[in-house]
Amino acid sequence: MTLAAVVVPAIGTLMVGLVVGILISRRAGAPAPPPPGDDAMIAELVQRVVLSSHNGLVLLDRMGDVVLANPPALELGLVRGSRPDERARKAAEQARDTDTVVHIDLSPLDRSARSGRGPTAVLGEVRPLGDGFTVIDASDESDAVRLEATRRDFVANVSHELKTPVGAMALLAEAVLDAADDPHEVRRFGTKILNEANRLGTLVTELIALSRLQGAERLPALATVEVDQVVQEALGRCRLAAESANIRITVDQPSGLVFNGDATLLVTALSNLLDNAVSYSTPGSPVSVSRRLEDGFVEIAVTDRGLGIAHEHQERVFERFFRIDQARSRSTGGTGLGLAIVKHVAANHGGDVQLWSKPGTGSTFTLRIPAHPDSPQHTSRTLSTPEYVGGSP
Repeated sequence: MTLAAVVVPAIGTLMVGLVVGILISRRAGAPAPPPPGDDAMIAELVQRVVLSSHNGLVLLDRMGDVVLANPPALELGLVRGSRPDERARKAAEQARDTDTVVHIDLSPLDRSARSGRGPTAVLGEVRPLGDGFTVIDASDESDAVRLEATRRDFVANVSHELKTPVGAMALLAEAVLDAADDPHEVRRFGTKILNEANRLGTLVTELIALSRLQGAERLPALATVEVDQVVQEALGRCRLAAESANIRITVDQPSGLVFNGDATLLVTALSNLLDNAVSYSTPGSPVSVSRRLEDGFVEIAVTDRGLGIAHEHQERVFERFFRIDQARSRSTGGTGLGLAIVKHVAANHGGDVQLWSKPGTGSTFTLRIPAHPDSPQHTSRTLSTPEYVGGSP
């Protein structure tokens, strides 16, 4: 059904909308309607208001037939084949019979529609207008519903993640008190308390960083940032962890590339990728970092020869608190927020992060940020004289 099929037949009934408006005005004690000579102009204005509304609006007559519907009403599925949604029609009957506003959920019933790009949560109300006419006023609340679901999950996950180190610290503190006369045990339990406190501090820091990236707080002003400097600072942050795990990190030659961004956030994102690569690699295995310019984007790829990620998990690894191996994540001090931070840093810079992985082979995470216009148009993709960080070359 085309828009014309709904709107054009309704032009002849625009006076119905005018009459309804007059009835409402009279009920509210508003001034008397304008002279008859202005009816055509008012009818046209009513049509403009309805058609320009962001909400889906459908006017039904006493028989439940569509008198007028605007484009958003068609997009939201309030009208199909010139007929109103059956749920809306029944709600209109109830509104007419009771002369009250009826709230209604008009979300798509088809599960395939819910998984697509269309609206997944459509909420509205049906209002009686008098003389048997009713209006359906609905809006797409998909984003609000998803946000609320995300908020609930986030609160539940944060509560769980915070309870773990806090509970461990309480138990360890009791153990210290019980072993107060044994210096060796006090030192052992004290070290564990320190580790849990550090893990708790890291978790809180990353939660704050993630909330800033996702919230309404303005990001720092973007400046011209050298890609090579970001790589060097990120390598400096993970050098100790790589040496401790005997992981060798190879780095390609400086590229001279630049992009617009916030250097601190970009270093944090790349550091998280390197930390993950080191944490999930076997001792002695290599990790590599490479840079290149591709289709107007600076790409920084971090490749490991670690465990790899199964295909069914690859879309979820960027979710907050998602861990493939819970035991390994906790043993390495992971918070489950690192990749979520990487994703949002990339998005806030107009880029993205891509993943290639194969179980038993390894993974490559590629951070893609729009290049600065002054970046060189061609960069070398060879590792002629790689730099080694961490283990022995």
